[in-house]
Amino acid sequence: MTRLPYDGVVLTAPVSVPYERYTNESAHWWIARALREALKKASVTPQELDGLSVSSFTLAPDTPVGLTQHFGISPRWLDTVPMGGASGVAAMRRAARAVQCGDVDVVACVAGDTNRIDSFRNLLSAFSRFSMDATFPYGFGGPNASFALLQDAYCHTYGATREDFGKIAVSQRANALHNPHAIMKKPLSLAQYMAGRMISDPISLFDCVMPCAGSEAFVMMREEMAVAKGLPYARISATIERTNAFPDDPMQLRGGWVVDIEELWDMAGYGPDAIDVLQTYDDYPVICMMQFEDLGFCAKGEGAEFVRRHDLTIGGGFPHNTSGGQLSVGQAGAAGGYLGLVEAIRQVTCTAGPTQVEGAKRAAVSGFGVINYDRGLCSAAAVIEGVNR
Repeated sequence: MTRLPYDGVVLTAPVSVPYERYTNESAHWWIARALREALKKASVTPQELDGLSVSSFTLAPDTPVGLTQHFGISPRWLDTVPMGGASGVAAMRRAARAVQCGDVDVVACVAGDTNRIDSFRNLLSAFSRFSMDATFPYGFGGPNASFALLQDAYCHTYGATREDFGKIAVSQRANALHNPHAIMKKPLSLAQYMAGRMISDPISLFDCVMPCAGSEAFVMMREEMAVAKGLPYARISATIERTNAFPDDPMQLRGGWVVDIEELWDMAGYGPDAIDVLQTYDDYPVICMMQFEDLGFCAKGEGAEFVRRHDLTIGGGFPHNTSGGQLSVGQAGAAGGYLGLVEAIRQVTCTAGPTQVEGAKRAAVSGFGVINYDRGLCSAAAVIEGVNR
């Protein structure tokens, strides 16, 4: 099978609504604010918006259908993507094809969630029936416990150390200090990381994201429309997506990217060495390391050595999660699955401001989401490229 390229459709108007640790506002409010800012940035009126894609964990009992009435819009194409950390790339894929085939002209892709005092606890208590059934007799520590098992297996199999994961967290905190909207405002040293209290051995304090409220958005439109409006934009060079890969693996040490990675780089027309900036999904550093390997930046089992040999900061030789990622910006629910893609659009359109990587033109983005008790089910990746105009 030869996949069609994403000709004629582009990404523009990346928006991040500054995150807050706690809020009394609903998910509807956060999604609405991101949508409003994205449309304004794209010079698109609500009447011109004919497609909407939404991802949210805390929108219930409403759905994106109800949001159309709340927002006073009447789209002819509506989508919801419940893929957690893979939602951004998945939403982009679907929206791009909808525009490309002529079903719509403009799609806004938005993700947002609230975070009240008890939001995260309530979300975890009913996140997955599989997890509830598997752990009911014994108790369950949520994702920290699941990823502790994964990280422990990874370390025993490949020899990675806490210091290796610490370098990822410390590098992202250094990046976040350039991002005025990051939740985490203080520098983090490797010594501080190593001294962090144990949460679920071997997961320690600074391996964990901070749940918060926030929203992210971008706009998909026809390239000629972006040109006419004078907007900076990026083209999609390649994408992949896979759900429930390798179900027979006794422990997840690889993600679905492995199945389709050759297709990703073949479609792009170049390989990992041509990438200027990488944005990985980072609910825990071990998942970043897994993505370094599975996306082809190093061989399987060599992620720790790869981290030791590279500077992962904005000014380094391998800029990674330049916004600070969820580990330092915060995890705003489903918006965490958009954070890397939105930052990548900024990077390749040279609109990232204080987090800008000099000369960044090509970016790779990967997502990972929806963990049941023993593994994450959704993986996705994309390569995008800025256009010099």
